Amino acid sequence: MHGGDRVALALQAHGVRFVFTLTGGHIAPILVGCRQRGIRVIDTRHEATAVFAADAVARLSGVPGVAVVTAGPGVTNTITAIKNAQMAQSPLVLIGGAAATALRGRGALQDIDQMALMQSITKWRRSVARVREIIPALEEAFFQARSDVPGPVFVELPVDLLYDEQVVRRWYGLNRSGRSPKQWVVQRYLDWRVSRLFAGAQDQPVATSRLVDVPEPEDGAVRAAVLRLVQSQRPLLLVGSQAMLDTASVDALAKAVTRLGVPTYLSGMARGLLGANHALQLRHRRREALREADLVILAGVPCDFRLDYGNHIARRATLIAANRSRTDLMLNRRPDIAVLGDPARFVRMLAERVLPGEPWKEWSERLRQRDAVRDAEIVRQAAEPTSYVNPIHLCRVINETLSDHSIIVADGGDFVATASYTVRPPRPLSWLDPGPFGTLGVGAGFALGAKLCQPDADVWLLYGDGSAGYSLTEFDTFVRHQAAVVAVIGNDAGWTQIAREQVEILHDDVATTLAYSDYHRVAEGFGAAGYRLDDPELAEETLQQARQMAAQGRPALVNALIGKTDFRKGSISM
Repeated sequence: MHGGDRVALALQAHGVRFVFTLTGGHIAPILVGCRQRGIRVIDTRHEATAVFAADAVARLSGVPGVAVVTAGPGVTNTITAIKNAQMAQSPLVLIGGAAATALRGRGALQDIDQMALMQSITKWRRSVARVREIIPALEEAFFQARSDVPGPVFVELPVDLLYDEQVVRRWYGLNRSGRSPKQWVVQRYLDWRVSRLFAGAQDQPVATSRLVDVPEPEDGAVRAAVLRLVQSQRPLLLVGSQAMLDTASVDALAKAVTRLGVPTYLSGMARGLLGANHALQLRHRRREALREADLVILAGVPCDFRLDYGNHIARRATLIAANRSRTDLMLNRRPDIAVLGDPARFVRMLAERVLPGEPWKEWSERLRQRDAVRDAEIVRQAAEPTSYVNPIHLCRVINETLSDHSIIVADGGDFVATASYTVRPPRPLSWLDPGPFGTLGVGAGFALGAKLCQPDADVWLLYGDGSAGYSLTEFDTFVRHQAAVVAVIGNDAGWTQIAREQVEILHDDVATTLAYSDYHRVAEGFGAAGYRLDDPELAEETLQQARQMAAQGRPALVNALIGKTDFRKGSISM
């Protein structure tokens, strides 16, 4: 049994079904070991895609996703994706190959200080020095990735830990004869080093998965929150991505929100928590509602730029915040009641202690009427003529095409943000977006991970034409691994979210213009189905054709040429 086999055993013990990778000589034994033990190896065209796919698996399944990348450039290519996972608090395990232990610092191929690179962007990291440490290190990695505030972790495995001892001895020339005295000394040292590397390898412990406790909110804080809530007249609940970390309890969370009866806004991964048309869910004019509320509950939502650093919430309002992270809990604005613990558990505890009824019926009705007015405005805006296809109209047609088993992956700026107002995720864990880092390029990896996790789901990948450039080549991966997703590119020939304010303020469109490129032909070149959509009358028919093609097992891409609107005027967040 070589080191790659040991890695596979550890992954198997933790319920890992997929390993995402871009192959390299430093990691070959891991990939072979995984496949031989029934773990599906998915090779992508860029290491960032591998990490994004692992991230999606973690978000949808609750099991840390795993990416395995080769040394040096393989590791450095993951940095943006790892940072995105860190900020999104996604539990994933990155395994990086490394130069042989005896060659560190001697100019070996792709030998760099990977641990220093990972210092600031991972929750925990370890460089394994002996074969017998492989399984314990991975057990700790999975535990750390899931505990408290989840996040990405990094395990570095030098290549001489991964091969059989006899192979490694041959590499180091320990089978040679006719040595000079100097060579004899070197060989004795290398023999000692290899013996130490493999010492105790046969006594390796059985791989096991450690239980992770969900952080429980303090009971006194919950009681205080209940008291304030029942005294309020105009409460609001904001549920964010962190509330979805315990994937097994999302249905219980949805029931708790319904029982609580507080008007609710959902953000990030929480989109879809209440289904498409829940009476409590609000979608528009959140800033106005926050300014009017006399009590605001933030469930896994920090006061960052998305809430104008806490300034969207009226100072006179009671602020109750629940978060696993003490830093996020206190970020920019100190809550009146700070609940350190899992936000989903907190909402469920609130719901258990608040008597059912409709104490905020009038307030809820006022907010719903305001939403209805905005929805009517959107319908009117969708009917306005533009060049090619009105993007609002396209998003409404996409929404009407969704099935109850759809998953929406959002990767883009202006077009995707428009979709966020008009496309309604049908169920919990059916919306994937980058998170607070706002990373472009997540799309293909997220869609790949989602389709593998839920092969019976319709996976819709909503691209901007700018973001599509990051990962369009992964249609090759979709085809090879039979991940039949439907991608829709909102193609307005520009980086429109940036251009909106750049042109208005600086009167220059430099670096914001693209072309109405034939992206669908790129997909066709990789073996997928491609469609060009430039007529609004054909939007429904074209999307249905793409969906039917995916249902038959072939990925599809709709290159939708869209016009420009004022729907998102003043849309840059900083």
